[in-house]
Amino acid sequence: MEDFKNSPAKDADQVKNNPPPVKKKHIVREYAESIVIAVILALFIRTYIVQAFKIPSGSMEDTLAIGDHILVNKFIYGTQIPFTDKRVLTVRDPRRGDVIVFEYPVDPSKDFIKRVIGTPGDVVEEVNKKVYVNGKPYENPHEVHKESDLFPRAQNPRDNFGPITVPANSYFVMGDNRDRSYDSRFWGFVKRREIKGLAFIKYWSWDKEHFRVRWGSIGKLID
Repeated sequence: MEDFKNSPAKDADQVKNNPPPVKKKHIVREYAESIVIAVILALFIRTYIVQAFKIPSGSMEDTLAIGDHILVNKFIYGTQIPFTDKRVLTVRDPRRGDVIVFEYPVDPSKDFIKRVIGTPGDVVEEVNKKVYVNGKPYENPHEVHKESDLFPRAQNPRDNFGPITVPANSYFVMGDNRDRSYDSRFWGFVKRREIKGLAFIKYWSWDKEHFRVRWGSIGKLID
């Protein structure tokens, strides 16, 4: 009599009804893959989309205070092709009045933040603290002066300089806190390739001197 217990058909049915268990990923591997993906996304966002910065000095007061944390739009001025000065997918070029973050020309390891005053081809001059662009007074509602004294041109360029013409692919920048800002008046122009992006919003602000949060600054757009 034929034994159906060990027949190939029955063995096939057993395999069909009881498939072998699927080997799951080890939990360590799952976490490692998640971390790698997160790091890649973070690097991509930081390099091409948005980057966070902290304000360490008062050169942009009262627009930006020491302890303000800001976000910088990195794609508006285009994505720079590595090892070249060319940019692609540019939305627009930097404009007069933009608050930009850039590599400090004297020491590229440091990041500075200032306001664009002169664009390529502009003639910039300052006479007794008054800035002129292309022969006309440049009015900026964010500009402040916290020192009453005037330095002569021969002594210091803070209050009197120029006229100077901004070269191609370069920008003349100044801090809003005009009397206490180390900027293009002292060390020259910012090259286009040195610009990292446009500062556009404060996402956090900590007043270290009074040990408190500046709640009114959080979420405030930078203009």
